[in-house]
Amino acid sequence: MRRLLIFQSLWAMERRHTDGYERSLSENIAMIIEAGFDGISAHYTNRADVVTLNDAIRGTGLKIEAVCFPRTVEDLRLPLELAAEFPVNHINLQPDIRLRRVEDCLPILDGWMRLSEEARIPVFMETHRDRMTTDLFFTLDLLDRRPNLPLLADLSHFMVAREFAFPVDAENHAMIHRILRNAHAFHGRVASREQVQIEISFPHHRPWVELFLQWWDHGMRDWRGRAASDAELVFTCELGPKPYAISGRDGNDSTDRWAEALLLRQMLLDLWAAI
Repeated sequence: MRRLLIFQSLWAMERRHTDGYERSLSENIAMIIEAGFDGISAHYTNRADVVTLNDAIRGTGLKIEAVCFPRTVEDLRLPLELAAEFPVNHINLQPDIRLRRVEDCLPILDGWMRLSEEARIPVFMETHRDRMTTDLFFTLDLLDRRPNLPLLADLSHFMVAREFAFPVDAENHAMIHRILRNAHAFHGRVASREQVQIEISFPHHRPWVELFLQWWDHGMRDWRGRAASDAELVFTCELGPKPYAISGRDGNDSTDRWAEALLLRQMLLDLWAAI
């Protein structure tokens, strides 16, 4: 039976409050478990940090999305080695390279996919600003050349980078749907055409929330149509701290991001139940 797993980003647990207080890793893990999340998203770029993280979640049943930022093919070897020793659901690869020609990207993508296949660990390319996938058109060109490239879809970056007019027209919907056909996992926040992360609990932001729910619903349905019967789809709530989060005059978040993460989680569960 296909399942939806909802993870919480550890980066999104950072408070960055003017009072200077940050929760410990164990406190964050306890909150995530109590809220009913299935896993966490965390960096897999430093062995000591990975050991500490896995010690903290041992026995909890939490799964891991491993995040890395390679610039070369060889840079992926360490995250894969760590993921082999400390198992993960998948690796979220942010391609930290900004080449201007599609042809120059293909050997790197092919190298990453080859290493993924050799290690038998799923590796998904995140759609993200200031990365190889920063631009929607460029990413679509990559898919034309590599139609089976597995993506991790964070649509907020395309929204704010392309500044889609609202309501979004059929042409732009079609381009997002093309991205979604290659999505094997999702990162979730809601963007407007001006901000990468808006407050989902504000009533006047509801049109943007509805737009993203529509895209996520489309992506979930598409995934279910091509996934194995026992596959798991991971959706990571990633409501990041400032400067992703809009802050007020006092320098603090304008809303309770944790409360909004729980709200987002419930929205996703409702979407999945309706499919």
